[in-house]
Amino acid sequence: MMPQIKYMLTGFGGQLGREWVDHFTQTGLEFNAFGSADLDITDASSVEKTIAEIKPDVIINCAAYTKVDLAEDESERCAVVNTTAVGYLAISAAKHGAKLVHYSTDYVFSGIIEDRMIFPNGYTPDLKGNPQNVYGRTKWEGEELIRNTCKDYLILRVSWLCGKHGNNFVKTMRRLASERPEINVVSDQFGSPSFTDQVVLNTLKLLEKDANGTFHIASEGVLSWFDFAKEIIRLSDANCIVNSISSSEFPQKAQRPAYSKLDCSDTEEITGVKIENWKTALQRLIYKLD
Repeated sequence: MMPQIKYMLTGFGGQLGREWVDHFTQTGLEFNAFGSADLDITDASSVEKTIAEIKPDVIINCAAYTKVDLAEDESERCAVVNTTAVGYLAISAAKHGAKLVHYSTDYVFSGIIEDRMIFPNGYTPDLKGNPQNVYGRTKWEGEELIRNTCKDYLILRVSWLCGKHGNNFVKTMRRLASERPEINVVSDQFGSPSFTDQVVLNTLKLLEKDANGTFHIASEGVLSWFDFAKEIIRLSDANCIVNSISSSEFPQKAQRPAYSKLDCSDTEEITGVKIENWKTALQRLIYKLD
């Protein structure tokens, strides 16, 4: 009988972390889950002590600083969580022979609209990062620490993350639609959402195949936030008009990518699992939320 894989999860309070806890609980897999109150990943000695005690086979890091606009003012705090702490996890994972699974972001790329012509299927995992804001830069630097420290790792980039737990665009649109007769959404930023249940599924498949390196997990299709909002409202049967606006009409402190589609063909090829269309995945999420 094969020994059971022992998992260690950080950042279990976030939307992806909670999706993982659901999966572990439902499948009876052995796991230890930590939130920021249980384990301070920015403390190297705490990270080392915990990993040495648990001796996990796989460490799944869902912890991150994700307040994109606030990061412009809190760059040091953002870097400590997204870069320095990731380095600590990488060092201890390598020392104790654990595979490190780390989630990153589409924000590591430049996100210029011209890239839509150059990379019509999305940015490929092997491209060098060129982040345009503090959040993206700290995530890219965290990735680089893993690549330079670990032999056994998965860096998994996601975009427009949404699921049944936590806060996300789908839930925000549904709430606003219940409060207002009209909402304004930008139509000049393009990408594709990553749904948490599909992220967990594809991560497990990559682990099963003993994949190593950097991969992307998002949906099939390219859409704008405006397109996304319209479909959310339609599927929710909400009586609300969605208006298209430009990014210049909705200024934000941190620069947002105009194009950040992720090419997931490598993931699809290795796992043998077809990347799901965003409309199908959204329909399933709305059903769970209703």
